[in-house]
Amino acid sequence: MKEWTETLHVAQFRIARPTDQIEQIERFYCEGLGLKKLGGFKGHRGYTGIMIGLPDASYHLEFTEHIDGSPCPAPTEDNLLVFYMPNVEQIQAVKSRLASMGYNEVPPENPYWEEKGVTIADPDGWRIVLMNTNGI
Repeated sequence: MKEWTETLHVAQFRIARPTDQIEQIERFYCEGLGLKKLGGFKGHRGYTGIMIGLPDASYHLEFTEHIDGSPCPAPTEDNLLVFYMPNVEQIQAVKSRLASMGYNEVPPENPYWEEKGVTIADPDGWRIVLMNTNGI
């Protein structure tokens, strides 16, 4: 049997989820975390959306909001987006910037993430981890 990487050619990878706080989500991920808004749309069959990620990367996050509302309850506290970052000072700068915006560190469900990481909940309650990569 062939490995999937030999037979499945993917041009792009996107993680998408609804929100009813698209402006706060954009502020959290762009202004707070430091990702870039890569694109967006309005009025597409009642949806507004934004794509956020790293420039020139073939993967990104998409957040959509429907005109009639798009509530999306947060999953368990162990559903995470983990950002592996080699620079501890950068992690602390992002943590401070998010704290100044009202997003403070929260205790992770899995204590592993406390060893070299910082866990923070976004406006919808979904968690990110800023994980130091030294020693990985």
